[in-house]
Amino acid sequence: MKTSRPASVRAPFVSTRDPLSRRRFLRGIGVAMSLPFLESMLPGFARAAAPSSSPLAPGATPRRMFGICNNLGLLPDQFFPTGAGRDYQASPYLNLLRDHREDFTVLSGVSHPNVDGGHPADISFLTAAPHPGSSSFKNTISLDQHIAEHIGPMTRFPSLTLAVNTASRSLSWTGSGVAIPPEESAAAVFRQLFLQGSPEQIEAQIRKLDTGRSILDVIAGQSRDLQRSVGARDRDRLDQYFTSVRDLENRLQASRGWERRPKPVVAVEAPVDPSSPAFYMAKVKNMYDLAKLAFETDSTRSITLMLNSVGTPVVAVRGANITEDYHNLSHHGKSEDKLKQLKILDEWQMKLLAGLFSDLKSVREEEESLLDRTMVLYGSNLGDANAHSTTNMPTLLAGGGFKHGQHLVHDKQQNYPLPNLFVSMLQRMGIEDDKFASSTGTMRGLEMS
Repeated sequence: MKTSRPASVRAPFVSTRDPLSRRRFLRGIGVAMSLPFLESMLPGFARAAAPSSSPLAPGATPRRMFGICNNLGLLPDQFFPTGAGRDYQASPYLNLLRDHREDFTVLSGVSHPNVDGGHPADISFLTAAPHPGSSSFKNTISLDQHIAEHIGPMTRFPSLTLAVNTASRSLSWTGSGVAIPPEESAAAVFRQLFLQGSPEQIEAQIRKLDTGRSILDVIAGQSRDLQRSVGARDRDRLDQYFTSVRDLENRLQASRGWERRPKPVVAVEAPVDPSSPAFYMAKVKNMYDLAKLAFETDSTRSITLMLNSVGTPVVAVRGANITEDYHNLSHHGKSEDKLKQLKILDEWQMKLLAGLFSDLKSVREEEESLLDRTMVLYGSNLGDANAHSTTNMPTLLAGGGFKHGQHLVHDKQQNYPLPNLFVSMLQRMGIEDDKFASSTGTMRGLEMS
């Protein structure tokens, strides 16, 4: 979403006798990537014709996905309920969501197979790519971008990639395994979503898009000569690089088609970005509000939000005495004082999530609510931040047209693959895939309503 050059098209190191060729590539990409929001658009636009009953069919009421990762997780004994099925006993944290009990499913005993490494695992939260902490790690496509490949052209923004206090960590990854930089400014996102440029600005933007496409045409022609002059390893790197270039070309084409269409008008004021990372909870609330507006106006149907608690300093909470930064509190070592402070932060996370559910339920869409049409996935890459454990991930799925009000219990020692949930979510979107990452099927016990 940022307007600066994204990491998703960073040029690989190439050994070549002509360094000017490499600079020419970089210069061309630099011009193309100065365009707003392009890094949040899908990396491909092919879509098979959908049956009339599918959410992908023209004119069908849309379905949506909102993926949220709090990369320090939640205190396990405060989050996970006891009992199974519909008769589970809510935990202290889930009790804060009691008004929405019938709108979500809690999962326990789930994780991504072979996703280890502690904190680095947050970048695999929506990809399930194994061993993210290893030196040879290469990420794979994220759930939101896989969705965007199928439904992206149907909205102005095929996907939105958002974050709070991110330090450049992203949940969204392209098919070639490169990160889509997230946007942290709620005010900037609001402008992109809802503020219409003047006719002159619109035409200038179209000229920029056309210029970017022309540059990519030149780069594509030069690439053939360059690939013949380098070794096998560099050819592989170049192939990944030019895959990103081709992806960008598709994004430019789609973006051009939306430039002259009016943006939706919303009767709300633009958000004000908090002045400090310490106002973490206010930032989260801003992003939740924006996600609701983006879905309500059908500006996009796929959003991710990285809540980078690791990169958050001492959090300012009204009426509470928080004395240490979020990360240090997560490594509580059973300290009563740290646990008390961490519970306050976790409880705020749950209260904000409850507010999001209420806001989505308040919007009617035909005979359903916006929450009924939106899958909200909330969870973490860490099952226990104190131990850097990546098993038993706290996971909650709300809305989206599933039969909820239940606790799906799986083996805490031999975890059930969380990618199975992703397959169920894809199918609920109308995307008839039966495999995603390390999945073994659909999510057992989760049924469509």
